[in-house]
Amino acid sequence: MPPEIADLTPPSASGRDLARARWEARDLERVADGLLSPLAGFLIRMESVASSRIEHVEATPVAFARAIGGIKENTSATSMVAAGESITALIQASTETISLDEILAAHQALMHHDAGASEGRYAGQVRDVQNWIGGSQYSPRNALYVPPPPEAVPGLLDDLIVFSNRNDIEPITQAALAHAQFESIHPFTDGNGRIGRALIGAILRRRGVTPHTVLPVASALAADTAHYFALLTAYRSGDALPIISDLALSVETAAREARGTARAFAAYEEAWRARVSPRADSAINTILPALLALPVFTVEQLAQATGVPERNVYRAVETLKEHDVVQAVTERIRGRAYAAMDILDEFDDLDTRIRERITRLRGT
Repeated sequence: MPPEIADLTPPSASGRDLARARWEARDLERVADGLLSPLAGFLIRMESVASSRIEHVEATPVAFARAIGGIKENTSATSMVAAGESITALIQASTETISLDEILAAHQALMHHDAGASEGRYAGQVRDVQNWIGGSQYSPRNALYVPPPPEAVPGLLDDLIVFSNRNDIEPITQAALAHAQFESIHPFTDGNGRIGRALIGAILRRRGVTPHTVLPVASALAADTAHYFALLTAYRSGDALPIISDLALSVETAAREARGTARAFAAYEEAWRARVSPRADSAINTILPALLALPVFTVEQLAQATGVPERNVYRAVETLKEHDVVQAVTERIRGRAYAAMDILDEFDDLDTRIRERITRLRGT
């Protein structure tokens, strides 16, 4: 049974490491500056992809792009988009306080696509059944971890909410412990990992560490899932320091490598413009900046976002296709979806940079 933590005095991690991680997060937003809005959307999608991968939910970049564009896709791609929606829901609602209602709403956003599945009826609801990690699906025998019984969950969640809203704890420490406690409570029948990692971002937002962005810390955690799960096991055994230290390293790494993405975003429009050489009065001049925030789109969606008439958008998109700025990601003609492939490629590039750096720093 996890202990109550509302009044916990956390262990002291390295103040220097925590301060450096907070500085890197602030510096990311400084570097991004006018690109904060499109960068934030990109990083939320990045976090949803990595967080889903920890749960063995994966899809190709094109399948994910199709799902982002609202095109019917496989379950994994749809689930990854839902993870992004849940992260957005929780973080946007958590600027002042963390509440159980917000966590339940995020879980509803994550699991609503499973409405026809066995877990669908539990979307947005605290479990009323026993669950366990490992073992067989029929019995907790030989399970790696058995969370608290369902009757204990509401009280433990209330306690966690109190802890998550304290202001007398270093923010990254608070996010690490809240995440580990949430995973130990395991309040849902499914989706605990993705919601628990979204809670990290929500607390960092509430405490002002990331006022406008979401750090893809899940990419750092996904770099070595055995290491990540060992951190949670150590927490459950009474040693909270490792997960605090590792989250500080993950925040620092994610923020530092995301600065490279911010700089890439600043260069994309110029590079695209150089490829196409549009006339001064061309609709392309209006469309190119919009691709950063809307990397997957239909002609209708791009017209609505830019105010450019659809017929002009269609002609512009055809030109952008000819110059390899965008690519069709659906075969159908009506409602065809397109993607700015440079931005989709950056998902893999950023993930690789984070994975390589965190692996080097951990020495694993």
